[in-house]
Amino acid sequence: MLQAQGLSKRFGGLQALSDVSFQIRQGEIYGLIGPNGAGKTTLFNVLTSLYIPESGTCTFGGQALTGRKPHEIAALGLARTFQNIRLFGNLSAIENVMIGRHIRTRGGVLGAVLRTGATRREETAIEARAHELLDYVGIGHRANDVARSLPYGDQRRLEIARALATEPKLLALDEPAAGMNASETVVLRQLIEKIRADGITVLLIEHDMKLVMGLCDRVLVLEYGKVLAEGRPAEVQRNPKVIEAYLGAGAAHDAQTVPGGEA
Repeated sequence: MLQAQGLSKRFGGLQALSDVSFQIRQGEIYGLIGPNGAGKTTLFNVLTSLYIPESGTCTFGGQALTGRKPHEIAALGLARTFQNIRLFGNLSAIENVMIGRHIRTRGGVLGAVLRTGATRREETAIEARAHELLDYVGIGHRANDVARSLPYGDQRRLEIARALATEPKLLALDEPAAGMNASETVVLRQLIEKIRADGITVLLIEHDMKLVMGLCDRVLVLEYGKVLAEGRPAEVQRNPKVIEAYLGAGAAHDAQTVPGGEA
């Protein structure tokens, strides 16, 4: 579904990404992990054209992503959330999700001014779909609440609902469990599993290793902007390079010398 080949990105003297290549298969949950500063969010931003890479290519469903505008990528079916929540804080939850539908609307400025029948029907359908999505993520009862007044976990779910409003084929989640307590994380995991079960591929950046290793089909590990390892969660957990990156060289040595040792 998504293929990245040789992606590199530099900020002045900092090489944020260096020759990063990977593939995401349709229908899987693909994890992206690494220590702080590894380049994870930079990679997300390159994939969604917030940043332009110095070299490399990325295709989605066979179509090139590099050089497209972010709204064009969303229209292709790649939606994302952000590490720092970006909601319209003074608007209601339902209004935030309705805004997410603008990629799929047809009415235009003229229809909005003239209030044609087609425009009114479309607006009714948009609102109905937004209510469905709020119910889907578990906050339907919060539809009319102002976004900034919602509890943190509900704001995270609202951002996912807004991304789902674009009808994505691939949903990229940037640290959705950040700041959540254990019970909220369990609910989030159930939601991500439901999203995949409904036919949407998921790309997940996350620091919660228990969540990643229990949820993802495959995991890519970055360190200093380079690919350190890739594979199934159990394989990645046993990789000495990954253990060293997270826990230090001594832990990597211990994992190799203890039978069945895992990070």
